[in-house]
Amino acid sequence: MVPLRFYQSNMDIILALIVLILSIIVHEVAHGYAADSLGDPTARLAGRLTLNPIPHIDLMGSIVLPLILMLSHSPLFFGWAKPVPYNPYNLSNKRWGEAMVAVAGSATNLVLAVVFGLIVRFGAGLGLGAVPLTIAYDITLVNLFLGLFNLLPFPPLDGFTALRAALPWHLGAKLRQFEAFIRGAGPIALILFLFVFYSIFAHYFSDLVISLLRLLTGVGV
Repeated sequence: MVPLRFYQSNMDIILALIVLILSIIVHEVAHGYAADSLGDPTARLAGRLTLNPIPHIDLMGSIVLPLILMLSHSPLFFGWAKPVPYNPYNLSNKRWGEAMVAVAGSATNLVLAVVFGLIVRFGAGLGLGAVPLTIAYDITLVNLFLGLFNLLPFPPLDGFTALRAALPWHLGAKLRQFEAFIRGAGPIALILFLFVFYSIFAHYFSDLVISLLRLLTGVGV
């Protein structure tokens, strides 16, 4: 989820869309690599440990919905890729493995945000021009939003999966029941969650991201 109000021209929005799609793909690949490193080859055998966007793109979540939001001048970008498959029963670390896989995507996004944020902060002194610095800024912003948003504890976001996996079994089982209920509600649950988030929490969330963006890049918003 990315605030479109930060982007002024159509080219800026198109660039943000490209960065969003690629960042989502990196997020999913990180899940697959984490699972593979912990003993589950499911994503690797499915051909999903690749940065080639084709196996990862979800037509609705990666193209149609972001494009509609862009063309309608929505205040926010939102999108997703096909989830990378993995089998938690194959993970060598039975206690923390699923939580580690869950946070791998967001952790990767946040590492990218830090790296490219520092490029923005120090890039001009190293001779980088306006175009690469603008791209680095977009990558920082998109990955901050993507990484932090996915850590929210609501299914099917990674924060919920990590919380469920980290809790004792009897508490985790209750969260599994809640997750099954939410998944059963389908798009209605997603729409309701986004409505509540946008109406109540989006302002505070955006303030947090903007503060971190300023801290990393040294650039005011």
